[in-house]
Amino acid sequence: MTVEIQYQKMPESESLNTLLKKRLLKLAKRYQWLIRAQVMFKLSNQKNGENKICEIELSAPGPRLFAKSNMDNFEKAMVDTIEELDRQLQKRKERFERH
Repeated sequence: MTVEIQYQKMPESESLNTLLKKRLLKLAKRYQWLIRAQVMFKLSNQKNGENKICEIELSAPGPRLFAKSNMDNFEKAMVDTIEELDRQLQKRKERFERH
């Protein structure tokens, strides 16, 4: 699986890249049919503190999978987004197994 990472309105973070790739590698091992992940980290203008956004779009057989989360920390947002994608992937895997 190839991983494309973009940062909007913020500097690039090597530690965040490393953590993200480690988490996505776990998903890729569980779901070998994943093709590509497009990740975007960005800052929003929200005043409530939850202004760190992580968006991930996965390419796989069938429709693309997408998840997004806002948190007060990029690591939390990334973990939440990957957990949501894991749920979506599990549902898709169940559909594959039924057919």
